[in-house]
Amino acid sequence: MKRLTEEEERERLFKMTEIERSCREKGFKCIAGVDEAGRGPLAGPVFAAAVILPENCFIPGLNDSKKLSEKKRKELFDIICEKAVSYCIADISHERIDEINILNATFEAMNKAVNGLDATPDYVLIDGNRIKGMDVAHETVVKGDAKSVSIAAASILAKVSRDRVMYDAAKKYPQYGFDKHKGYGTKAHCEAILKYGPCKIHRRTFLKKITGDKA
Repeated sequence: MKRLTEEEERERLFKMTEIERSCREKGFKCIAGVDEAGRGPLAGPVFAAAVILPENCFIPGLNDSKKLSEKKRKELFDIICEKAVSYCIADISHERIDEINILNATFEAMNKAVNGLDATPDYVLIDGNRIKGMDVAHETVVKGDAKSVSIAAASILAKVSRDRVMYDAAKKYPQYGFDKHKGYGTKAHCEAILKYGPCKIHRRTFLKKITGDKA
């Protein structure tokens, strides 16, 4: 991938502020971006983060977390936390996911993250195409983590935070390889579930196709 000059990087990031600039033109001043991490895995919590960045904030390399290396995400995590006006990282447990389903658990995590901000946003940009329970004025943005600096920042905080939890889980349950796949349904992970059975942090409702009624 071509390395951008500083001018090119500023231009790229300026394009990613188009949605935020449009919101400010409508009179909104405190804009939060929200994204989740961990909807698809077979184990562990789902995370969401909400981030309010100052206007004209320039963070080189900021992008959709899926487009970044793990090392780069970790570097940006600390920079985002340092530069943000406010941020909040929230998680919903695997037990709660099994209780209310992953979609509702994701909505719950997003609302929890927004409600946990120190500064109250007057507008919220949410990655995806659906949300429930959001009291603040908001809009959903499909592939927003690649279109909005605020959502991109949130995607990094959510992803890094969840990965840290899964690294801890790997120490407790080494037979499943959580440090490698972070709970996603890889072939090795599915084989480990069949060999050892589910562990405490597996989402039982996600395992039916693998284990049948034994989950």
